[in-house]
Amino acid sequence: MISRWRIFSAAPHRLMFFGGILQLLLTISWWLSELLGRSGMGMVIPTSIASSWGHAILMIYGFPIFFIFGFLMTTYPRWMNGPLIPYHRYVLAFLLLISAIFLIYIGLLTSKAILITGMIFLLIGWGIAFYALLAVYWQAPARDKHYESILNLALLAGWLGVLAYLLWLVTAQPFFLDLARHGGLWLYLLPILITVCHRMIPYFSSCALPHYQVVQPSWSLPLMGISVMGHLLLEMQELLAWRFIFDIPLMLLAFHHSFYWNFKRSLTIRLLAMLHIAFLWLGIALLLYNIQSIVLLWFGQFWLGRAPLHALTIGFITSLIIGMSSRVILGHSGRALVADNLTWLCFLSISIIALLRIAAELPVLDRMNLVINQVAASGWLIVLLPWLLRYMPMILRVRVDGRAG
Repeated sequence: MISRWRIFSAAPHRLMFFGGILQLLLTISWWLSELLGRSGMGMVIPTSIASSWGHAILMIYGFPIFFIFGFLMTTYPRWMNGPLIPYHRYVLAFLLLISAIFLIYIGLLTSKAILITGMIFLLIGWGIAFYALLAVYWQAPARDKHYESILNLALLAGWLGVLAYLLWLVTAQPFFLDLARHGGLWLYLLPILITVCHRMIPYFSSCALPHYQVVQPSWSLPLMGISVMGHLLLEMQELLAWRFIFDIPLMLLAFHHSFYWNFKRSLTIRLLAMLHIAFLWLGIALLLYNIQSIVLLWFGQFWLGRAPLHALTIGFITSLIIGMSSRVILGHSGRALVADNLTWLCFLSISIIALLRIAAELPVLDRMNLVINQVAASGWLIVLLPWLLRYMPMILRVRVDGRAG
């Protein structure tokens, strides 16, 4: 009989997606308790650093990296016809990453020294997982590796972002915190997710929709690179009113791709529609960023607050991770690539939560900001728990088709 551990560790995505799902639930649960404590509806939990900066590191570098490594460790060998990730490498990377997360939580609740130790573990685990991908990249015979090259640069930027956060913890220099926060979003998460969308959404669409024309223009990813680097530079210089210079091209790119990737036709197939809807949120988020910058330039008012940020992080990033991981788990558990009613409802609910979080930033609802945030955070848990109960068993059990992996 196969041991439970061997089943659980049979493929990289099993371990990594388990860590990602667990981390997402822990992050939202902790943040909800923080919001309830602020309003007097719960106990205020003291933290070793400002809770907002703890929330930022967990959302940017905590839960996404598990899903990213789980996905890329599965796809790199396929994309480049390279060797599989060795068992010992992905298991070691997972153990270090999950240990890092628990140390970070303990450190947030107890002492900065433990938090620093957790960040060091995160750097080491990230480095080992990254090296495992690089080994495939170097050994694979494929000649065209431009997608993987971009992903490698973004993963390196993410590792440097973790290092910047560690330096902030040690030196208390705000520059390192700003670099970790903004660089993590614009040089690490967005390039990875946009690149994966550029590679996979047209491919999945062509597999599901008859007479589908694949559109993957060569200018998209260079334009993305220029736009995200420009946005980061202006963000770091606090020239927020001028971000539209780089955000407008990125917004047009996003809407252009949503249109030519045939968003409307995708709605006929739920599992495919999940990816298209998530990508549409990228354009919406950038539209909000552009409105915010232009209003700030012309009227001097920082309108919309953090609404663009949450349209990006909840609407685009979280929706895409849930949509893509649902597809991977279904396919790699030997099940049909079909989103059932529960999956579809949970996915659509994430967009509702994003809309709630955006509404909380509108001036007309300013007095209800904390209450709406509490409702949104509660909604995350209500949505994620049934999704977890649906997909976690697929990770922990053997494939239904009897195949390995």
